[in-house]
Order: sequence, then C-alpha cells, then structure tokens
Amino acid sequence: MAPKHRRKPQRKNAGPRVTQETVLQALKDAHHPLRRNEILAALKVKKEAKRALKEILKSLEEKGKLIRTKGGTYGLTQNMSLITGTLEIQRSGVGFLLPEDKRRKDVFISPNNFGDAWNGDRVVAALIPTRKGKNPEGRIVRILDRKNREMPVRLIKRLGPDMFVSHPTDTTMQINFMVDTQELEDEPQVGDIIFAKPGEKLDAKLWAADATVFLGAETSVAVQEGMVKMLHGIPQDFPSATVEEAQALPDEPSEAEFEGRRDMRETQFVTIDGASARDFDDAIYVRPENNGHRLFVAIADVSHYVQPGSALDQEALERGNSYYFPTSVEPMFPVELSNGLCSLNPNVNRLAMVAEMFVSPKGKITEEQFYPAVICSHARLTYDQVHSALELNDDATRTELAEVLPMLESAEKLARQLNALRKDRGTLDFEIPEPLISFDDNGVPDDIQPRKRNFAHQLIEEFMIAANEAVARFLEDRGEPALYRIHPSPDADKLRNAFKMLRHTELGQLIPDGAGPSIIPELLHAATELGMDFIVGRLLLRSMMQASYSPMNDGHFGLASESYCHFTSPIRRYADLIVHRALKAATGKGPHCVPQGDALQEIADQISGRERVAMRAEREILKRVTILFLQDKVGEDFTGIINGVADYGFWVELNEIMAEGSVRLSSLSDDYYAFIPERQEIWGERTKKRFFIGQPVRVYLSDVNLSRLEITLELIQGKKAAFKRNLRRQIQPSTHGEEARQRQKHRFHPKKRH
Repeated sequence: MAPKHRRKPQRKNAGPRVTQETVLQALKDAHHPLRRNEILAALKVKKEAKRALKEILKSLEEKGKLIRTKGGTYGLTQNMSLITGTLEIQRSGVGFLLPEDKRRKDVFISPNNFGDAWNGDRVVAALIPTRKGKNPEGRIVRILDRKNREMPVRLIKRLGPDMFVSHPTDTTMQINFMVDTQELEDEPQVGDIIFAKPGEKLDAKLWAADATVFLGAETSVAVQEGMVKMLHGIPQDFPSATVEEAQALPDEPSEAEFEGRRDMRETQFVTIDGASARDFDDAIYVRPENNGHRLFVAIADVSHYVQPGSALDQEALERGNSYYFPTSVEPMFPVELSNGLCSLNPNVNRLAMVAEMFVSPKGKITEEQFYPAVICSHARLTYDQVHSALELNDDATRTELAEVLPMLESAEKLARQLNALRKDRGTLDFEIPEPLISFDDNGVPDDIQPRKRNFAHQLIEEFMIAANEAVARFLEDRGEPALYRIHPSPDADKLRNAFKMLRHTELGQLIPDGAGPSIIPELLHAATELGMDFIVGRLLLRSMMQASYSPMNDGHFGLASESYCHFTSPIRRYADLIVHRALKAATGKGPHCVPQGDALQEIADQISGRERVAMRAEREILKRVTILFLQDKVGEDFTGIINGVADYGFWVELNEIMAEGSVRLSSLSDDYYAFIPERQEIWGERTKKRFFIGQPVRVYLSDVNLSRLEITLELIQGKKAAFKRNLRRQIQPSTHGEEARQRQKHRFHPKKRH
C-alpha cells in the first residue's frame, strides 16, 4: 500500500510579510486609501500583526510617504496630490515648500495656508488648482517635524512674576508666546532673549511655552551668536561619547606611530595663518631644484585618529564642517584634536599626510607623490609677518625670520608663477572683500572694515589649490571612490541677463551674440582696466552656481580646474577627511573604507547641506553685528556705491564702514520712479534721473531694526533733506542701545573660547 502523502505544514512566515515595502505595495495595488484592517486583509496576515502594522504606518507617516485622513484611512502621499518638503518663509511673509523630490518645482504657499507650520518645518502640502502656466500653489495639511524644539524669543511684556508675553526673534513667525520663566535661575527682564519650548496652542496667534535657557540682553554679540546658532541648528556641545573618545587620545604622537612614515622633522616646514588662528592644519616647504621648485604641502593626518564609524567620525559627519562666528567657533572636532593633537603647532611632532610636487621652470607640475609622514613645524608665521618680510622688505621682520627667509623667498617666486598660470587658464577672481569686525575691551563692535589681503594669503591659497588638484587627479586616475569639489557653469538665464545689461556699457563690444561662460575671464580683466570691476564683478557673481561635493568629478568652473577636491583642511571639513581615507587606500597606506554608490552620495549631500547652513548663519550674524554697530550712528552721513536694484528700491555698499543698506523708492520725493529690469536701472519719469549698479551716492542712516534685520538709508537730497535730518537728530537722539548695553555688561558674562 502506497504511503499517504502528508500535507506539509505551512510555514508561519509564508506569504507577504508586514514590512514598509509590502504595505506600500498593498496601498498601490488597492488604488484607494485603506483602513488598518483592510491593509491586513490585503496582505493576508493574521490580526496578531496589527501591532507591527501600527508601528510601520506610524513610521511611513513620519517619512511623509503616507497620509492618514480624518476618516482613519491611509493613502499614498504621491497619489493624493500631496507633496512632502520643507517650508521656507521669506522675509516678505510668503512661503515656499521645497520638495524632498528634487524633480518637483517649489510650491508657493500663501500665509493664509500655513496652518500651524513655522519656518523650517518639515510638512505635507496639498496642491491647489491654479491657472495653466502658473507656478504650483499649495496649503499645509500636515506637520511632520518641527525644525526647532526650542527657539529664541524676545520678552516684550511682563504679565506676572514668572510670566511674559514674548515674540520669536525669527521675524517670519507672526505669533506670540506666553512664556513661563520660573525654571530660569536668572531673573529675566523685558527686552531680554531666552530660549523657549513651545507647548499647546492657546489661540489663533498665541501659544504657551516654557523658558529653558536665559541668554541675556539683545545688544550682546554673544547673545546674537547664540540665537543664530539655535535658529540654524548649529551643534554646540559634543555628545559624551565623542568627548570620551577625544580625551582618550594621547597629547602627543608616540614613536611607535612613526613607523611606516617618512621622518621629515628636520624639513623646514612652516605654518602661515591669521594672527588669531588656533588650529593649524597645513604647513608648507619649498626648495629650488633643477631650475624649478619642489613643493611640499603637509596636512594634519586626522584620519589616523578618527576611525570610520567611531563617535568622533559620526559627530563630524553630522556637523559637516566647523562654524565660525565673530567671537566664537563651533568646531567639527573637540579641541583635544582641533587645537591639540591634530594641529600642526610649532616645535612639536605631528603626524601628517604630505603632497609632494615638482614644479617645472614653466610652472607645470610634472611629478607628484603622496605619503604619510611625521613633521615638526619650524615656525608659526602670520600673513602680516610674511607680507612685511617679502613685500615690504621690513628689516626688523626679515631679521626675525632669517632662519626661514630663503625658503619663503622661494615660496613667493613659485606662488607668483602658479598664480599667473591659473589666470592664464581662465580662473575667476571676483575680489569681493570680506568683512573684519573689531571689538573694544567690553566685546562691543567698534569697527567693520574690509579684511586686508596681501600676497601671503595668495601664497598659501596657490599651494593649497595645487595640492587639492594633485590629489584629485591621483584619485581619479586610480578610480578610487572619493568626494570631489564641483562647481557647475553659471546659470544660463542669469548669465544671459547679465550680458544683456553689460551690452549697454563700454564692454558691449566684447559680448557677441550667443556668448557663453568662456568669455567671463576676459570680461573681468577688461572691466578692471576700465574701472568697471565693481559693477561687472557683482553682476557676474550673481549668475554663478553654488559649489558642492559629489562622488562624480564634474570639474570646477570657478577655478577652471578639470579635477578638484578638498584635501587641505580635515580638521574643519568632513569632505577632506573622506579624501584622506581615499588617498591612503589608493597609496596602499590604509584600508578601502570610503563608502561607494548611494552611501557616498548621501555623505556628499549631507556635508553640502551643512556647508550651506554655515554660510547662511555667517551672513545672518554679520548682519546682526552690523546693526548693533550702527545703532548709535542713526542720522550720520555716508558715501557709498549702489550694488543692486529692484522694483522697490536699491542697495548701497557704504565706503566708510563695510555695511550695506537699502534705499526705498518710497523715500524719494522728487519724482515717480520705475524699475527697468533689462537695464537693471531705476529711472525718474520727469527728471530722467537714473540709479544703476556702480553709481556713487551720498546717503544718511535713517534707521536700523534688529528684529527685521534691516538697515534703512535715505539719499541726501539738498538742503531740505539736511534740515529734516538735523531735526530728526534733535527729536530722536540715538541713545536707545546704551542702556541695554550697560545692563548687559553686568548681567551676562559670555564664556571665553580658546
């Protein structure tokens, strides 16, 4: 008798499992939203999986992939005319949704359609039908994640011993908070800045909040820096695991760590940095050889101490880079590394990665090699010292630097040669000055002037560019995964508009029809010869795209470089740390630990994003400190140059101090004015008076507003305007900032950073 075939028991995990992928597929197959029980039925799983499904649905909601309707059903965001992204509110009050799907256009959001969303929140928006051809418009239907769990607010009215009405310092937020301050150790006053944690909504424009941190008076630079750090999500304190790893590292490298490295401690390396610099991640040495030069660029070997996946590494990736403020720094690594073990301080042994290049008599790099080394910096020099010795030929400075002077003279000769070749190949140099803020003994800004540059700055810049290009070529030739610094060609529409305007100037004959980016270097050179570098530089700069990081080498337009990366600052940029790891792998001095594919692209996106955060924060703190500096100068006269025009007015760069303000057309009473976009000019209808970029003007400071970050100027228009200005000075003396400053001196003591 033949044996009966027993039916095999069905495995418990047969059929679809409850995963994010199967849930999304079930909703896609259903072609309509489903309830939880309906999803379970569609997946043919038992009710015991209900708890797992609940967690998965919650996770998919948080990611913005699903929307839960008021009826309790779940639908696919992409099928419900919904878009997930970040709400960005402009200073004008309108908002835009920046979609997470980069293929989509930004979505206009009217203030009436914000709901309870705030600037920077991650949200879901429903598209609103619009006329054909108009940009998409939407309304916020869901807040997925608040940008800030806490936010800086200004106390504006006391309601009781521990209760204040306050307003966010972020001027895009048109709401108020009822703040309970009883948990603060300090006694806050009206006008002070605190951090508050929002609670429940009390009314349409009123929320409850609890005070968490006392900052101090708004007129303090330290308070302003704290606000900006908070508003832009800039990390400050390091996690305990990161601090523990840093503190576990030795103070000095050991002899055992020198094994396998070139001993270059006798080589006459020097560092050249600003007088206030504390972290030195590059040192240089140059010697003449065979009618050319041999250049050595030594960079701190951070990758020796920071291992992939470690707490130090993860925190550095999260930060992306260091963040610099007028009176403080938020470093990418704890000070044990950034100012200590990984800083090429003078007269101490340090581990480094060296880029060695031979530069021919014609300035071409014909030989390059890379290797780990141990070095000892022979001198910590400043830009001003090197400038004084090489360009000013100051006898005292030359005597002081006698030991390294011959090497510096060789370095200067080589740097000038490299600079000339870069200019010949078409590198762009807009020479837009950077501000330098000086402070008095009380930490109050007392001047803002252009940062002075000399050839010592250029010398270091040339050598760093040479090293970065050499490393990029080497990694690309060997196919080693790495991050490149890429800079696309200018925005075609913006460049076309700039050329259209410049055709109305003396440069018009240099701009043929159909001209492209290749003529920009020639235009900049001609503009300098004609004294038009101000207007041309700013017009063309606005057409430039932003540089970023990428696993793919697409070249660097601004430097006219076919292959470029960041290798020279691993203390303060995570991209450089990745490049060091790639370089060690390519030279057989380290493991192949750099991620590839999507993982490397995610790192590139992360650090490019953090770089943009740093830039925005830097611009904002500069504006805030500038306004603090100008508070007691309302009514004063200045000269300046128009650097931008719009339909509502124009902007003026001041000559006496490095600041910028706006002149509104509504303040011009002698005519009706119209904006001519194609010429980037403003014309008076009756007087035919023109305002254009590059035009010198005389203005006076009409007002400054720290809340709105506005510097308002007015043109000086004859005796009548002068009379009004003098009258204003008599009626409204500008002393409003002094009382708060005196109170701040006694009530807030910023922590010094070394």
